[in-house]
Amino acid sequence: MDALGKVRRTHDNNSLTAADAGREVVLTGWAQRRRDHGGVIFVDLRDREGITQIVFNPERDPAVHEKAKAIRGEYVLGVRGIVSLRPEGMENPNLETGAVEVLVSELWIFNTATTPPFMIEDQLEVSESLRLQYRWLDLRRPRMVRNMTVRHKASRFVREFLNEHGFLEMETPFLTKSTPEGARDYLVPSRVNPGLFYALPQSPQLFKQLLMMAGYERYYQVVRCFRDEDLRADRQPEFTQIDMEMSFVGEEDIMDLSERMIAGLFDAVLGVTVPLPFQRITYETAMDLYGSDKPDLRFGLPLCDVTDIVAKSGFKVFAEAALRGGIVKALNAKGASELSRKDLDDLTRFVSVYGAKGLAWIKVKEKDWQSPIAKFFSDDEKAALSQKIGMEQGDLVFFVADTKKVVNEALGHLRLQMAERMKLIEDECFAFAWVTEFPLMEYDETEKRNVALHHPFTAPMDEDLALLESEPARVRSRAYDMVLNGTEIGGGSIRIHQRPMQEKIFSALSIEPSEAEEKFGFLLSALASGAPPHGGLAFGFDRLIAILCGEKSIRDVIAFPKTQKAACLMTQAPSPVSALQLTELSLRVSRPE
Repeated sequence: MDALGKVRRTHDNNSLTAADAGREVVLTGWAQRRRDHGGVIFVDLRDREGITQIVFNPERDPAVHEKAKAIRGEYVLGVRGIVSLRPEGMENPNLETGAVEVLVSELWIFNTATTPPFMIEDQLEVSESLRLQYRWLDLRRPRMVRNMTVRHKASRFVREFLNEHGFLEMETPFLTKSTPEGARDYLVPSRVNPGLFYALPQSPQLFKQLLMMAGYERYYQVVRCFRDEDLRADRQPEFTQIDMEMSFVGEEDIMDLSERMIAGLFDAVLGVTVPLPFQRITYETAMDLYGSDKPDLRFGLPLCDVTDIVAKSGFKVFAEAALRGGIVKALNAKGASELSRKDLDDLTRFVSVYGAKGLAWIKVKEKDWQSPIAKFFSDDEKAALSQKIGMEQGDLVFFVADTKKVVNEALGHLRLQMAERMKLIEDECFAFAWVTEFPLMEYDETEKRNVALHHPFTAPMDEDLALLESEPARVRSRAYDMVLNGTEIGGGSIRIHQRPMQEKIFSALSIEPSEAEEKFGFLLSALASGAPPHGGLAFGFDRLIAILCGEKSIRDVIAFPKTQKAACLMTQAPSPVSALQLTELSLRVSRPE
């Protein structure tokens, strides 16, 4: 029998207390640190739960002590020994087990270890690429253990909640049909059907709608999804969604259940009470006030449209923007007039990233305005601006003039930047809201056609149906996003459940009947087979966990993430495949020089 056959762990490394003194225990784990104090060897034994100090005393057992001299960092150990109170004054208040230590009588060294490229501890000054290259070591760090544990607890809570509310957990295919109406698909060649391809699903959208048409009424899935898109801190080529769909419901039914689930999740994982119901704000209001469809509501700093006041002013930039059909908006950074000229130049460069050609500003001083543009406004215009914007002494007011899209994007990001500079954001504050009544579609200059803002299966609002052919850009959808602290954590809609309406939407999106039949014929057939009214929502699980863990990047809450170039540094994927594999798939690769 090998050593493992003799070792049956009795406790984890975070559970022993003073009440266990005198008890014989068996522990297993990794050597976090080894210290030799005058012949007595101390080792911090670590597992995913925590750390226990184990002691090898030459007077207690010379043979075991001699064996312990070989221990180094990350050796895999098992020990048997007696729990003992630490000497007075030697307790460690930073450990749950800090009142005790284990006096070892038996030692098993299950495995040795090479010196790791970084210490297995949270306070690291090491590049993310090195952490991802040695991810199995990175995952041993307490912070990563905590993150993975929170992820597990959140997944378990969501499943239990939805199970209790009559949902069925059902699986949908990973190998499916390519229906590119969003991000790029990841394609999988078929060996048994040469020249044909599957696509990995960007979401289970169509399948969950089909489940409603099949009569299952309430479905959910914690599911992997795939999108071949440019990556950022909050995106991955493969990611996880909490996917839900319900029949015979309206927006309020879905939002109410989702609110209660998220509030319960924050209580279960963080012990935070989330007030219900969440604030509702329309898309139009969100864009007008915050320049974003996912506004951070932990602070104020609303935007103010002043086009009507400055349209005929002497400041040419504002007047010409208004004449071209654009807008002029202001952002009042209350009490921030002490920013230097260098700060203002830096902020001007900042908004240029979002398309703004300039950033005008006014510092409100005791007697007048300090600004290069102040001379272009009449006294009446100054008074009107002061009243509408709420300008007071000490304020710093920014202006951007351009198209509505550029102004909202530039000032929306500047609002966030100023909130950070002015320290207006409370980290422990969670500001939830629903954004509703999104546009159903928008015009894409590249494709020269209307495209769905969410997806082409979203139902339009009944009162806007008359605009569908004449003014499609004004049609609002029955879509809703849940936002938290400036991040969209979930989005959904009431779906189209009648074939004539779905065909009408396809037509408005310039999808010809033949193309609709080729891509979505199965859906159209199902809609004609007695589809119930239905709707649903999908939460970005990785984003949600990152917020729960206080992490800025979702890579820190995914066990084995990809880099921003969609690569796995640990396994070196993606990688070339053999000529035989390509031949079997009827493929030939043309490699770039």
